[in-house]
Amino acid sequence: MRLAAAFGLFTDIRCAIGIALWPTILAVWRSPSLLFRPQALSHLFMSYVWDVFGNGVDENGRDTKQVLITPHAYGVVLDLGAGHGHTVNYLDHARVTKYVAIEPNVHMHAKLRRVASAAGYSEDAGTLLILTCGAEDISTILSSLPAPHPPVDTLISILTICSIPAPQATICALITETLKPGGQVLFYEHVLSDREDVAWWQRFWAPIWSIAFGGCRMDRPAHRWIEDVGGWVKDEGGVWGKEGESDESLFWHRVGRFVKAG
Repeated sequence: MRLAAAFGLFTDIRCAIGIALWPTILAVWRSPSLLFRPQALSHLFMSYVWDVFGNGVDENGRDTKQVLITPHAYGVVLDLGAGHGHTVNYLDHARVTKYVAIEPNVHMHAKLRRVASAAGYSEDAGTLLILTCGAEDISTILSSLPAPHPPVDTLISILTICSIPAPQATICALITETLKPGGQVLFYEHVLSDREDVAWWQRFWAPIWSIAFGGCRMDRPAHRWIEDVGGWVKDEGGVWGKEGESDESLFWHRVGRFVKAG
């Protein structure tokens, strides 16, 4: 692996710190108790980072998401780690009856709500639901959605499994407890590389990267964890790569669609 590829992430780390450090320090100055609430502090820092990074990250995956999401998503859609709601712009409004956005970072909710509203989804109409819980809080997700259960037709994860806690257990619970038989999982994630040299560097940098980017880990084989849950319809969907992406990339993406057997 070329050193330029191994150390290329420094630009993003430096940029994130430059964007978020000073406003976060000012917030701590105004509210020193943030120092004793590490998750709240991390959410605040990440909100400043995502204000600048979010649109660019969305644009970088636009073609992939148009192919993955637009023709497939339907019914009640559960979007894990919705952020600013970029996913809603890929939904076909004629086929999606409700957009449920899981976003624990409350600093992102105002923009998420505006983006969803512009796409035709609103809380007043009952077509939008924003939940502040994490993806791992299955009981809150289920209690927030009406029967019959499981309630979800389409489960979407866009660059989110990298940061959820207890990811394998959470993925399994989401699929088995919230997804209807016949429902589908759509995902676009950066994952642990199949190349041993790239994977070594991913594991090396993961703890440092996670500090600057809200707990995001670049060393998770999320695509394998989803497939390993099992119970999928044979020959329906699968896993593929991002077109034109180098296998040297520390942010190696896998894209996939699986349909839950009835």
